[in-house]
Amino acid sequence: MRRDDAEILKMFQFELTFLEDGGYGRSPRAPWRASYVFEDSPTCLNFDDSARPHPCIECSLMEFVPPQFRGETAPCRFIALTEAGETIDHFHQSGRQMELEEALACWLRKQIGQMTKQQANANPPGTVDHAAELRSCQKLENSGRQAAA
Repeated sequence: MRRDDAEILKMFQFELTFLEDGGYGRSPRAPWRASYVFEDSPTCLNFDDSARPHPCIECSLMEFVPPQFRGETAPCRFIALTEAGETIDHFHQSGRQMELEEALACWLRKQIGQMTKQQANANPPGTVDHAAELRSCQKLENSGRQAAA
């Protein structure tokens, strides 16, 4: 696993914990709006700095942003979380925070699972196995597709 991949894996593990611990609840800094996924997280290069001194191109998440959205003010909002292509921005604009958080958790577990499989020394003692959680996410996505049909 490349060093960058190891850093992204750690970031995704942190994000999943942050999400599960309620980190994307209403922010005391902006209680009038829902929190922005990734932007309102300590993993953001510009977290808690309205001057935004770091360009988003420096962020590790850029490899998950489709090329046509990389020039946006907040390109991470255009990461597709579901196989249907629903983005963070889609969920945020529709005001579906709970669904956003569920989709984000599934996406993070999927990314963590894929990256963990790539590690040379798979499953050292104490590693969390996200396989069961991933299957649950797949069921959630399938039920969402069936409901949409």
